[in-house]
Amino acid sequence: MTASSTPAGEGPEYPKGQEYPREHERPRGQERPRGQQESPEDREYPRDREYVVGAPHAHAAPQVDPLAALRTVHDPPWDVYLTGTDFLDIIFTGLGSAPVRGTESWARGMGSSPGGVANMATALARLGLRTSLAAAFGDDHYGEYCWDALEQGEGIDLSPSRTVPGWHSPVTVSMAYEGERTMVSHGHEPPPEDVLLQEGGPVCLPPARAAVASLTPGRRAPWIAEAARTGTRVFGDVGWDDTGAWDLAGLADLEHCEAFLPNAEEAMRYTRTDCPRTAAHALTEFVPVAVVTLGAEGAYAVDRRTGESAEVPAIAVEALDPTGAGDVFVAGFVTGSLAGWPLADRLAFAGLTAALSVQEFGGSLSAPGWSEIAAWWRRVQSVAGQDPAALRRYAFLERLVPEACVEPWPRRRAVPTIGFGRSA
Repeated sequence: MTASSTPAGEGPEYPKGQEYPREHERPRGQERPRGQQESPEDREYPRDREYVVGAPHAHAAPQVDPLAALRTVHDPPWDVYLTGTDFLDIIFTGLGSAPVRGTESWARGMGSSPGGVANMATALARLGLRTSLAAAFGDDHYGEYCWDALEQGEGIDLSPSRTVPGWHSPVTVSMAYEGERTMVSHGHEPPPEDVLLQEGGPVCLPPARAAVASLTPGRRAPWIAEAARTGTRVFGDVGWDDTGAWDLAGLADLEHCEAFLPNAEEAMRYTRTDCPRTAAHALTEFVPVAVVTLGAEGAYAVDRRTGESAEVPAIAVEALDPTGAGDVFVAGFVTGSLAGWPLADRLAFAGLTAALSVQEFGGSLSAPGWSEIAAWWRRVQSVAGQDPAALRRYAFLERLVPEACVEPWPRRRAVPTIGFGRSA
């Protein structure tokens, strides 16, 4: 999973399987035929029009501060710092199938939003973390829109970011269908004189509790070492190794990371093992905490410092679009880590936030906030015959989610569109 090697990120999938716990049940007489997937119509998604709100909308402060009990006057101004490439994502929804060569396909819905590293930044901000982002933005309308959506709409600090004159924004078109997505991207590297911190510019990082770093095989990013030197806790993820080397020595910045969060295939390739759990233990020779996502099986983690290990099953949901699920998973794990939660609670929370995200379309559009988390928690407790053990796994949410932020379930999220232009 990664926030920068692909615009949408990679992450755990949540197909049908063990319900842990059961999220909802259909009324009797309304079951789908065996093997038939839930459609966008079942989810009450809009037809034949864009489902839009004014964009960007005014930022609303998170209703839950997961670090409230830990904050002091001596804290750094930011909880998390991250850097990478911002994309404009254009998402087409409600496609019945993959596009067919030589034909024209019509989508029932469309949305647009910041993507790339913005997926991770948005997920962190919506979970209540004070987030600072360093990214290059084009000086076109796309870049202007993304800047406003992140700064005004999500409350993300963009003071380390730059608008690059004469550079157009990278763009990704994502087509969601059958629980999967296909993407087409276009973009150019920013001019050398406008590169950001991680590309060799002066290292002057915003003070932060933590940083999320996308590790690149064979290349160091000087800002990561500087962040670790100043006491920032670094959480590393990684994308697919196109070189085919799969050499941990090539991930030089791993030595500066507190935690490493690959998926099962990546973990096994890097450790030359055939079991993701074995791979997690092997990775702790290189990093204190190893978290391996297991797709439909959930996630497994090991903490070398405490000797603790934990495994949490995935929550079975109807996956409409997995775009950005990996970014949301990392954001959930970082949140729990900064809050000092037990390892199993961190895994459960990360898996829950990722599961909620795949039930919506888009990357940053789908990142859940505390309203969605609270609504899910209240809803699953009301399902008849719910497994008590499953509920106990998420009981830590009870002390976090206030009654005031519970909304009707499922919650329909309005999708911003660039078509309205800039707010006055």
